[in-house]
Amino acid sequence: MIIFLLLSFFTAFLYLPFDTGSFTTTSGHTRVLILTAHPDDECMFFAPTILGLNATQKSLEISSLCLSVGDADGLGDIRRKEYHASYGVLGVPPERRWIVDNPDLQDNFTASWDSEVISSVIQNYVVSHGIDTILTFDYEGISSHPNHKSLPNGVMHLMRSLHKAGRPTPRLYTLVTVPVYAKYTSVIAPLLAKFDLTLAQVFGYLIRFAGQETALSTGLPLTMHDPEMNARGIPVFVSGIPEYLRALRAMRMHRSQLVWFRWLYVSFSRYMWVNEWLEVKVH
Repeated sequence: MIIFLLLSFFTAFLYLPFDTGSFTTTSGHTRVLILTAHPDDECMFFAPTILGLNATQKSLEISSLCLSVGDADGLGDIRRKEYHASYGVLGVPPERRWIVDNPDLQDNFTASWDSEVISSVIQNYVVSHGIDTILTFDYEGISSHPNHKSLPNGVMHLMRSLHKAGRPTPRLYTLVTVPVYAKYTSVIAPLLAKFDLTLAQVFGYLIRFAGQETALSTGLPLTMHDPEMNARGIPVFVSGIPEYLRALRAMRMHRSQLVWFRWLYVSFSRYMWVNEWLEVKVH
């Protein structure tokens, strides 16, 4: 009986998504670009964020740009179609999803991409569509793929170029790479993340209440704490069971890639459930 109750509690706790932090800007309407290197990156790494933003932040518009068709095995045409089918499941409309096939940006596990080339390719999309926030891999690339690791350098190059030209500069957020021991923790990852975020919000409300009481008793200005932001002050997106199943359905659109080790990945990877973001600034 106790085991049944515990399982019921953990299932209920796991079922709903839990998001903290925001990418919205003061302008009131934010245009976010999901920048990836290969078809299937979007559902293997970014699905909790894409689904979370679509569900909760209505003043935000999501676009996607993939910098290769993943032609390492000669399947570029097939993978291009799979990319669009996957994003169709994730909820990004056709007019806001783009994929390019540049000779200098080819799928290659042994080569890094040139920052200047990346910058020149993405600039047209960023400027013409008014992109103000870019979400991409961090310098570890989650899986240590050199193509992934090249993307933040390319965005930084673009940001510097736009700044020098006196043009609006988008914000850059990178997806946090966790150690290997934390990467394949399956449903434990969202349970721990939700517990941590819930506890942080409780403390946030307590701190806010204590601050209000102190301000009332002393007459000092009130210092506001945002209870919706987690303890580290970074955006975090945690999928629930329906979101995980939707990400899994998006991954199934990539039929050409569904070999045995990818089934293991989608079964155990933390990134199918949890995304954490850090902002990178150019000085």
